[in-house]
Amino acid sequence: MRAAVTTDAGRNAVLWMMKCGCSIKNPAYAGAFVYGRNSHTTTRGPHGNIVKTKRLPMEKWRILIKGKYPAYVGWETFERIQRMLQDNHAEYERNKTRGVPREGKALLAGLVYCGECSHKMTVRYSGATRYLCAFFQQQYRDPFCQNLPAEPVDDRVAQAFLDALCPVELDLYERAMAARGEMADAAEHARRQQLERLGYQAELARRRFERADPDNRLVAAELERRWEGALRELRRAEESEALGEHENGSAPANELTEELKAAFMDIGRRLPEIWEGDLLSQQQRKALLRCLLEKVVLRRSAPDTIQTRIVWKGGLSTTLEVPTTVGAFADLSGAKEMERLVVKLFKEGKTDRQIARRLTELGHRSPQRKHVVRSTVQTIRHRHGLIRGARVKGASRTHHVPGRLTLSQVARKLEVPKPWMYNRIYNGAIQIVKDDRTGLYLFPDDPATIERFRELKEGKVRKLRF
Repeated sequence: MRAAVTTDAGRNAVLWMMKCGCSIKNPAYAGAFVYGRNSHTTTRGPHGNIVKTKRLPMEKWRILIKGKYPAYVGWETFERIQRMLQDNHAEYERNKTRGVPREGKALLAGLVYCGECSHKMTVRYSGATRYLCAFFQQQYRDPFCQNLPAEPVDDRVAQAFLDALCPVELDLYERAMAARGEMADAAEHARRQQLERLGYQAELARRRFERADPDNRLVAAELERRWEGALRELRRAEESEALGEHENGSAPANELTEELKAAFMDIGRRLPEIWEGDLLSQQQRKALLRCLLEKVVLRRSAPDTIQTRIVWKGGLSTTLEVPTTVGAFADLSGAKEMERLVVKLFKEGKTDRQIARRLTELGHRSPQRKHVVRSTVQTIRHRHGLIRGARVKGASRTHHVPGRLTLSQVARKLEVPKPWMYNRIYNGAIQIVKDDRTGLYLFPDDPATIERFRELKEGKVRKLRF
């Protein structure tokens, strides 16, 4: 980062320059002396030795002395900054981080993991937004492990996030805090057992030392060394326990105050409206999701279903079944049940729209829609040979309706083109309305009907009424 000012001569003078990244990564700013932060590997190349430097994680530093220099920030703050920097750096290998929220359309970018191989999933924005598990494709040129649409998953997870903030789901925080308390109690119990074990070992070492023969100096010296070692371990454990109790005592209470609960409930009521509006940017929506979400695990459990497991902050998880679009009707999980219901409702005299509406109410859907459309019902009917008589695109115009003659059948008997019939219907020479059930012009199937049409054709009558 550079800071520059303009001098009287009108030229920019750089007063100082400092790399901001180095300042927040250097432990000296936290008052610590460190040695061995990097590892160096030397390889022999065609033009001499090549030295490669690799930054080591904090737990592998060779020497770390805290409080050596005056600190600009505390050590806890420094560690928190390092965790934030690591989390903001997007890594798509085995050791992965979430990355900083950006303006991309995918809400869960950086949070999605593959439910088949547990690797982090990437985002593809070409065409429709999709989540891809490309680890094996990148490493071994294998096909994608999973290729899932992002929109239905994002919508369902966002809805679960908003539901978690509503007053009805206020106990989610309390359950998370209860789980955290159970984990803390288990850790405390383990520490106390460790203290008891170390105390017993120190007491046992003391008794062995006191029972040793003073004349046997080698044995006595060894027993004394073991006793002192046991006492040192016990002292360190007691100091660690005292430090842990001090930190726990100074930590804020887990329970929400009444004021915070009221504020939380108000946010839960208003957030859905704010979420759908233009007040929040996509980057801000992603940041809000990360306040509660640790990660999201996706697995295609069926061609039209994505099993979505949301892992919340605190360890609790929620499993959802998210429906998604498919390319064919046969890929729908309820395809056979839909066909059975279409046949049943058709025999009950229901129209295609009524059947589609009923199937949607029962939770069914068309392959490319969130609900059942009329064309899906028509396709199922024709597959089972159930013809209403109405013309369907791609189907034959000629249908047989018992006791009735269609316009095509009358035109064939009169040996006239069908436009001749339509013209006389439109100008009122043939007065008839379409049948409500079939949507066709239907005429009585008897010889008198054909005879009346012949008289109209020959000009003997001017109008026919049916």
